[in-house]
Amino acid sequence: LPLFDGGQRQGNLEYARASQAVAVATYERSIQTAFREVADALAQRGTIDEQVDAQTARAVAASTAARLSNARFRAGIDSFLTTLDAQRTAYAAEQQLVTTRLNQANNLVELYRSLGGGLN
Repeated sequence: LPLFDGGQRQGNLEYARASQAVAVATYERSIQTAFREVADALAQRGTIDEQVDAQTARAVAASTAARLSNARFRAGIDSFLTTLDAQRTAYAAEQQLVTTRLNQANNLVELYRSLGGGLN
């Protein structure tokens, strides 16, 4: 063995320790990120069903209002502008319901992904 290596072995040891510290920090950050993603997905999962129910009720009410407005127009009680406005509101409520259902599906996918699910 060489008697004098200019501190190369000591430098290699310090490099190995620093590399280990970086690997541990990266691992801990990955674990924290995973826990945060799961917690966020579960928190959203707790309220998304209520949102879908509320949007469904809103869409049904808007559809009923549009149907009644159309009947009032056909009977000559309301103007066509009122009917168009009721239809616009019903379509907007229906579109919001679709968006909420999409968010619900995306939440399920995100929860599955964050829990380690995959296609492989």
